[in-house]
Amino acid sequence: MSENNNRAVAIEVSGVNKIYKLYPRPADRLLDALHLTPWRKIKQHHALQDVDFTVYQGETVGIIGTNGSGKSTILKIITGVLHPTKGDVKVNGRISALLELGAGFNMEYTGIENIYLNGTMIGFSKEEIDAKLQDILAFADIGDFVHQPVKTYSSGMFVRLAFAVAINIEPEILIVDEALSVGDVFFQAKCYRKFEEFKQMGKTILFVSHDLSSISKYCDRVVLLNKGVKLGEGSAKQMIDVYKQVLVDQYDEEKKANERNDSGETYHPDLLEYGSKKATITECCLIDEKGKQTNAIVKGTEFTICMTVEFKERIPAPIFAFTVKNAKGTEITGTNTMFEKAFMEPVEAGVKKRVSFKQRMNLQGGEYLLSFGLTGYEGSDFTVYHRLYDAINVSVISDKDTVGYYDMESAVTVEDAD
Repeated sequence: MSENNNRAVAIEVSGVNKIYKLYPRPADRLLDALHLTPWRKIKQHHALQDVDFTVYQGETVGIIGTNGSGKSTILKIITGVLHPTKGDVKVNGRISALLELGAGFNMEYTGIENIYLNGTMIGFSKEEIDAKLQDILAFADIGDFVHQPVKTYSSGMFVRLAFAVAINIEPEILIVDEALSVGDVFFQAKCYRKFEEFKQMGKTILFVSHDLSSISKYCDRVVLLNKGVKLGEGSAKQMIDVYKQVLVDQYDEEKKANERNDSGETYHPDLLEYGSKKATITECCLIDEKGKQTNAIVKGTEFTICMTVEFKERIPAPIFAFTVKNAKGTEITGTNTMFEKAFMEPVEAGVKKRVSFKQRMNLQGGEYLLSFGLTGYEGSDFTVYHRLYDAINVSVISDKDTVGYYDMESAVTVEDAD
């Protein structure tokens, strides 16, 4: 049992390294196996470097990172498809994995035959697979195609069947790698409902996705990988914010996230900021319909989001932006001056600009976080000048809430039908 959260360990990854040898020519692979190739001709690629993390039973843990960060490699090591060059992985529980579209399927076999093939590989008897067959077919919902060779399936049909097999064999640990991205919206909704059922049943889910909204919504914790190195782990909100820095090459491991610069800026003490600082956001606030600065807005009223920007260098095409997130870090809405076609001009050094976004508050009552951004393009390169995550908290006061994040402001009519 873990001393941290008093739950049993499902997956423990300790000091895992994975090194691939890169050969100049295909023949060099054979020569290396015969120890006939000079070592200097062989390059090494470190896909994973000293990666450690623990997944506890009943958790849904996400793994995020850019392409080539090692996400799929670590999943293949956990499932036994690959062996680590160094380090150790311990798994406690039966795993069902959906790693790559078609992995474990014989393309010449029919869907039915592949169900039995996969079930047998996992360790089920024919009788056990017989008992689960109807649940698998109902979830996949591909009709008579289940009797056709899977090589004739569309990608959507293929993933429906593969996922149906993976989640209906009663795994204790479910591992999914981006497979849901090819399903339609109805199938994705069905899969996520199954995720919720799994969580309620105390199952463990390890989930790799580029869909940050899904990561934020479903994951209890998130591990962030970059170029084979674990940058950190924590809440979805924390890791997604760091991941966004990585995406624009603004992540600085040595720099404290809440470090202030010397321009006299004052914000919420726990915000995250980064950027080149060629221009900086020096003030941001909310103004209610009466013109007063506030952090509480009444639902249905007009309000203004304001930001003041000081330009230290000439910026050819600045883009001013804001986003609204909920407490879990899911981005609910936002816009910028490029989307709104409101300002597309260069700004000279030494100039200050005050930018105002005026709109009606349609969010449901509750607590939200407001972030600000100043970006732009220098030639074809996207540049972040200054970003402030979670700079202001916003309290929405409401006496009428509907379903979801915002109110459609529906006009309701009830009348007799003919």
